[in-house]
Amino acid sequence: MNKTGLTFLLTLGISGCATIVNDPNIPVTVSFADGSEGTCEFQNKRGLWNSDIPGTPMIRRSDDPLVFHCETKDGRKSSGSIDSKIEGEKLGASVLFLDLGITDAITDKHRYYQGNVVIPVKKDGDYQASDAGKSVREQNPTSTMQN
Repeated sequence: MNKTGLTFLLTLGISGCATIVNDPNIPVTVSFADGSEGTCEFQNKRGLWNSDIPGTPMIRRSDDPLVFHCETKDGRKSSGSIDSKIEGEKLGASVLFLDLGITDAITDKHRYYQGNVVIPVKKDGDYQASDAGKSVREQNPTSTMQN
C-alpha cells in the first residue's frame, strides 16, 4: 500500500472523533430543588422521554435545548430548558483531521447536556403561568446548576 492510501485510511479512521467515541445517549441526573418526587417529560429534536424524578434518564444528544415539563406528586409544575453544550476538544480533533466536524454535526455526538440538573419548584400556589417556558435560570436566578 502506498503512503497516500495509508494516510487516507488513517485519516478516515480517526475522523469524526466524537461520533466514534461518544454514545448517542447521555445520562442526565434530575431532581427537584425541594427533594420532592414527581415526573418529567424531556424533549429535543431527537426524541421525547418520560422519567420519574428523582432519576437519571438517558437522553439523546442534540444541538438544541432539552425542554422539560415536570410535575411533582402534589401537583406543582415547572417547565424550562437545559442548554446543549459542545465538547470542544472532540470537535477540534474532527476539524484537525480533515472532516471539518461534518460527521459530528450530523450526529450531534459532540454535544452534551449538563449531567446534574436541579429543577426549581415553587411552594404551593407560587407557580405562575408566566414562568412556563422559561429556562431554569430565568425561573430561579439564584439557583445554581451543577455540572
